[in-house]
Amino acid sequence: MTLTISDLSIARGGVPVLEHVSFSLSEGEALILRGPNGVGKTTLLRTITGLQPALEGQIDGAEDRIAYAGHADGLKPTLTVAENLQFWAQVFGAGGIDAAIEAYDLGALRDRPAGALSAGQKRRLGLSRLMVTGRPIWVFDEPTVSLDVNAVAMFADAVRGHLERGGMALMATHIDLGIEAQVLDLSPFRAAPDAVDAFEDAFL
Repeated sequence: MTLTISDLSIARGGVPVLEHVSFSLSEGEALILRGPNGVGKTTLLRTITGLQPALEGQIDGAEDRIAYAGHADGLKPTLTVAENLQFWAQVFGAGGIDAAIEAYDLGALRDRPAGALSAGQKRRLGLSRLMVTGRPIWVFDEPTVSLDVNAVAMFADAVRGHLERGGMALMATHIDLGIEAQVLDLSPFRAAPDAVDAFEDAFL
């Protein structure tokens, strides 16, 4: 079971941002994307998860195997913590929610509406959703935003456990999580200036 990205080129708002990105992930492996703000980390993750098309290249092994946690927490504010997790477990046809609640220390908040949670609590609940999907590839975009030190440790432990069970993790983060992972700097894959100019010339 492998996720393979081959010679992938992507665009943001129609403008090329990254070209010829290639990497692969196997069971039990994690990869961290690095690079300055605006380099294209979010765009790359959205493309790999199928939320937008690539300009060219190949994505193999992603079909119905990815669970994605982006900038939005993906919560229904009127549902309780437990009800939110039960909703996502039912969507993905996965198992129970107790392991997710324990991993992110949500027990005391189990019956509280998601809309009444603090920003950090919402983030913990949003991240815990991935544990109830049953999907082997976890993809995160800046997952530690709004998390305190203890919650960052919870997240890192959850990812380690996922990897130990043969899962995979792909994330964009500037934080050292203490997770054994490959690191890919996207700076060398910036789209060449002539690629951007060619796109703009098409509309002149």
